[in-house]
Amino acid sequence: MTEQYVRDLEETDETQVALVGGKGAHLGGLSRIEGIRVPGGFCVTTDAFRWIMAQAPSIGDRLDQLSLVDPDDRETIRTLSAQIRRTIEGIAVPDGLAAAITGALARHGEQAAYAVRSSATAEDLPTASFAGQQDTYLNVVGPTAVLRHISRCWASLFTERAVTYRRRNGIDHRTVHMAVVVQQMVFPEASGILFTADPVTGNRTVATVDAGFGLGEALVSGLVNPDVFKVRNDEVVARTISAKQRAVHALATGGTQEVAVDVQRQEQPALTEAQAVRLVRLGRRIEAHFGRPQDIEWCLADDEFRIVQSRPITTLFPVPEAGDQDNHVYVSVGHQQMMTDPMKPLGFSMWQQTAMVAMHEAGGRLFVDVTRRLASPASRAGLLDVMGKGDPLVRDALETVLDRDGFVPSLPDAAPGGPPATSAPAPVETDPAIVTELIERSRQSIAALERDIRTKTGPALFDFLLTAFDEHKRVLSDPLSMQVIMAGMEATWWLNDKLEEWLGEKNAADTLTLSAPDNITSEMGLALLDVADVIRPYPEVVAFLRGVEHTGDESFLDELAKLAGGTGARDAIEAYLDRYGMRCVGEIDITRPRWSERPTTLVPVILDNVRNFEPGAAARRFEQGRQKAQKKEQDVLSRLRALPDGDRKADEAKRMIDRVRTFIGYREYPKYGIIGRYFVYKQALLAEAERLVRADVLTEREDIFYLTFQELHDVVRSNQVDDQLIQQRKDEFRSYHALTPPRVLTSDGEAVTGAYRRDDVPDGALTGLAVSSGTVEGRARVILDMAEADLEAGDILVTAFTDPSWSPLFVGIAGLVTEVGGLMTHGAVIAREYGLPAVVGVERATRLIRDGQRIRVHGTDGYIEILP
Repeated sequence: MTEQYVRDLEETDETQVALVGGKGAHLGGLSRIEGIRVPGGFCVTTDAFRWIMAQAPSIGDRLDQLSLVDPDDRETIRTLSAQIRRTIEGIAVPDGLAAAITGALARHGEQAAYAVRSSATAEDLPTASFAGQQDTYLNVVGPTAVLRHISRCWASLFTERAVTYRRRNGIDHRTVHMAVVVQQMVFPEASGILFTADPVTGNRTVATVDAGFGLGEALVSGLVNPDVFKVRNDEVVARTISAKQRAVHALATGGTQEVAVDVQRQEQPALTEAQAVRLVRLGRRIEAHFGRPQDIEWCLADDEFRIVQSRPITTLFPVPEAGDQDNHVYVSVGHQQMMTDPMKPLGFSMWQQTAMVAMHEAGGRLFVDVTRRLASPASRAGLLDVMGKGDPLVRDALETVLDRDGFVPSLPDAAPGGPPATSAPAPVETDPAIVTELIERSRQSIAALERDIRTKTGPALFDFLLTAFDEHKRVLSDPLSMQVIMAGMEATWWLNDKLEEWLGEKNAADTLTLSAPDNITSEMGLALLDVADVIRPYPEVVAFLRGVEHTGDESFLDELAKLAGGTGARDAIEAYLDRYGMRCVGEIDITRPRWSERPTTLVPVILDNVRNFEPGAAARRFEQGRQKAQKKEQDVLSRLRALPDGDRKADEAKRMIDRVRTFIGYREYPKYGIIGRYFVYKQALLAEAERLVRADVLTEREDIFYLTFQELHDVVRSNQVDDQLIQQRKDEFRSYHALTPPRVLTSDGEAVTGAYRRDDVPDGALTGLAVSSGTVEGRARVILDMAEADLEAGDILVTAFTDPSWSPLFVGIAGLVTEVGGLMTHGAVIAREYGLPAVVGVERATRLIRDGQRIRVHGTDGYIEILP
């Protein structure tokens, strides 16, 4: 019976989280590693916690209330959690449980000093550390005091911070239980934290040791700045010794006390370099045992290191699996595709199946290995040129890695080449009929896909999809399509370079491309203005849609027809969805709900358009843009003709203006075609999922989103699914949202961010990439979810990234700021199309700019000023 409630640390291991919590399980695992010294002790198990909780049924009611509280409602959380803690601390420990605990104390030394430490079941997990969420008590002496502090640890499961953390991470309070570790105290000369990977850069080859005098509480509480040692390959490569004026020591009677450090010792290192290296060797042994980088708490007593805790470092971005020990350099796909959120397994595996290059997954994001192209001087130049045009931060990050001796191997120029040279226009005639032909080819290909997939089910569907993916890639790599895209981009670059050289004018192509024809993404934004025109005359319809905006009722289209003007409104929205309903935010992830699946997403944008625009705004805006571009063309050509050799320069410029206006709009069409095909794939796979649900193979159809394409293929063949795998994937996906994907990632795990390295930006301004010229001042609206947009005329949209689905918002804003983006990414293209000053690639813009602040966007020079 005693074993049910008390378990010695040596009897536990990592498999027993449910019994002894995360901390207890890790300490048990640590005690089994050869050469690792862990202070002795025991765990009071989660069975004991359940016994205590059963003594107070009223706690269940308060847990029900907590589960309904908004995570931001701090006052309610504070009140309810305090009530639960008081109740738990007031419960007398039952005699049988108290006897089991005092018996364990007798075995380990009844009057010894102990650390009494919380060990929750949702703690020190690979996906969520819960660090600091529950309580620890040091230097507790005597059975009575130990029992009292065990009760406090149980209660600390319901601190305000712990409750809020669980709510934000989607963890049910009832599924988390509390064990307590009772561990012999160590009275150290020094203590601190060891990270077996650099917690700032993510580099797995660099360990970081933080050290101070006395107990580690002085470091954890921020009482002192630690000494910091960085260790690589058994060598201290950097160290910072701080003035440590205070320390925390144990009192003989129990408890701890903050004391002053002797002046002569304050600037002495808490560890020698040899000790730091020895500690890191122990850390590497622990890391190898647990199979991932660790955050380790340590103490030094009598020149021996004792390990008192080890947990995974959950903030590190994972490294793609390479299958070898070579150095690799990875570039983020999400930063190119304007979608840096994590993707579900079906989403990233479908993108891998249909991509033109091999892609590697890590942290729910995709990366391309560019090591081979960087290694050859010829392909390196082309890669850096293209990356620099798209996102200067990626280029700078790659150059930072190249500057490190020997990380990227040097290969001869015979290695596979980089992207095509971009100095000369693509060899394709400037003919609008070419674009018309390409669009028609894409339409016919998707129509054939829709027709042929209808009869496919079961394993035959997957055989068909593999063939469809080949057609997908054939369409994507159509040489004519690639020529047209490159011709439009090269003409843009040529105009910007030459007109700045000849006329001293920056980004002249921004105005010359206004209202370019055949831009499916800008047409999508304007078309929603036309939908608003249909709805605006009918107050009853407008009022109804305002209600839908709050209720989120996805069946609202069926109800519209009952209202005056509702039939026309419904038909207009459905016609819009017929053409654009396959789109959504984060659309490269096939698992994201499409507009046609969740049409309420569009309701706030439609209502903004009803409120902010007059009838006929779409046609007016397009015509105004076309006239501005025409006027700009006339102005540029007349100024060029006035220059020396002006006729030749004007003729060349005219040729490039015609070229850019003919081809630049098509830049958006291939993505539209890809997403159209994706929607067909998705509908077929969801139909298959419905069959699996009916056959009791799956619990719900969206479970397929947590399987890769190949795994789903196997499920369809076998009619069997691993439910535990699906739950694990759901947990992992939730944890991936807390990770920030780097633009460039190395196989050492280092996240390389890059820098603009500019000296022409005012102090205090935020630097980014100029992608659409002009200057605008207005109210910043920081919006992370398109469905929550509430915009007024003149607002400046500030967001993490924009893909084509955001373009309906662009018609109602005055400027754009994003954290991610490049010259030719969708947000930049549409900002230029609509004549919006825009700066992209602004690191941490959504955190540095507050919603409602006035800002000035310098779209020509690439920076943002935050105004008083």
